[in-house]
Amino acid sequence: MYDFKFYEEAEKDLTKLNNSIKKLFVKKLSQILNNPEIGKDLGNKNNLELAGLKKVYFDNKRYRIVYEVKEKEILIHIIAVGKRDNMKVYKQAHKRVEKHNKT
Repeated sequence: MYDFKFYEEAEKDLTKLNNSIKKLFVKKLSQILNNPEIGKDLGNKNNLELAGLKKVYFDNKRYRIVYEVKEKEILIHIIAVGKRDNMKVYKQAHKRVEKHNKT
């Protein structure tokens, strides 16, 4: 089973969710940790380079978890959690990955 680590910003994403949505997140995270390949590869989305990242849906596809699988470390990086509205969660993920790759 994989371990997981949040980007700091992704932890903040969780604080914005109500408790019932958080419970659904935890359930989906457990599924990811047992089988990271359940997520769909993102690639390019509206000129956002998201190659190497995956997404899974929860709460009847209203919310997304964007994550990265680190095979060598047996680790899942949770990059963003949120609604797809206007590609917001994907834009956040792109921005966060760029920021973390610079440091």
